Amino acid sequence: MSARAAIPQKPRRKPEVKSPAGHWPQLHAAIEAGADAVYFGLKHFTARAKTGFELAELPEAMRTLHGRGVHGYVTFNTLIFEHELREAARVIAAIAEAGADGVIVQDWSAVKLAREIAPDLKLHGSTQMSITETRGVRMARELGVDRVTLARELSLDEIRAIAAETDGELEIFVHGALCVAYSGQCFSSEAWGGRSANRGQCAQACRLPYEMLVDGRVEPLGDARYLLSPGDLYALRQIPEIIDAGIAALKIEGRYKDADYVALTTRAYRKAVDEAWVGHTATIAPQEELQLTQVYSRGLGPYFLTGTNHQKVVEGRAPRHR
Repeated sequence: MSARAAIPQKPRRKPEVKSPAGHWPQLHAAIEAGADAVYFGLKHFTARAKTGFELAELPEAMRTLHGRGVHGYVTFNTLIFEHELREAARVIAAIAEAGADGVIVQDWSAVKLAREIAPDLKLHGSTQMSITETRGVRMARELGVDRVTLARELSLDEIRAIAAETDGELEIFVHGALCVAYSGQCFSSEAWGGRSANRGQCAQACRLPYEMLVDGRVEPLGDARYLLSPGDLYALRQIPEIIDAGIAALKIEGRYKDADYVALTTRAYRKAVDEAWVGHTATIAPQEELQLTQVYSRGLGPYFLTGTNHQKVVEGRAPRHR
């Protein structure tokens, strides 16, 4: 019996297609393309500080989503300083009051605050919690987290094993940018430029060209100078396996991306999930794949989902959309 066959699987469930929204155009694009859920940030306490909704806009955003039967999750996924706790509590209360379906958090203080302020508000553990195994999921669940977004460095076999050994909902990323730092917890931006990635101000040091020193000498790299710049995740062909693993939500990265990107990626994963759910083989037309590549791509691939191969994840020849 293979290792894979020995792992029991959770009951099949149809996962949410969860799309990003930087602001109103992307939110509307996600709805029209068939998203089950949309996640977005406010102007503060979010890992994408250059985009987001004003707190005053939140009730209208939730009304818009709920009017179309779409869930709305608010990102609250930065580290919180002690002097910010009072403001954090105020914002969490406002998120709950606006009718958000859940809040995505990284900091354990945010988990504790939310449980005390809004005990009925669903809490989703951000991928930046770096949860990579069964014990991490169990700890998060014990501390009040309803759904865990697993680290992006896990293979499908590892995800399947975690799902089989834990209760509660699991979420994984299926499309978009990957971070060279483990699970998005990058410290280079703050160390070099005072802009913390864990405070929503990543300067993207991973997208810069570098030299390589070998025994004190500069190694010729040719055009492979972007040594820390990963390609973009693309898991459309793995959707049937992901569904079989019992994953609750499929997350598309891209709160800095435009409405065209949101529409095309959402539509593609909506179609793939619907086809896989009824047992049909995925029909991915070359033109659809070309559109996903053209709308935004640093090079698309399943990468960690099919096993660790760092030479495939980082080819080093381009730092941005090609």
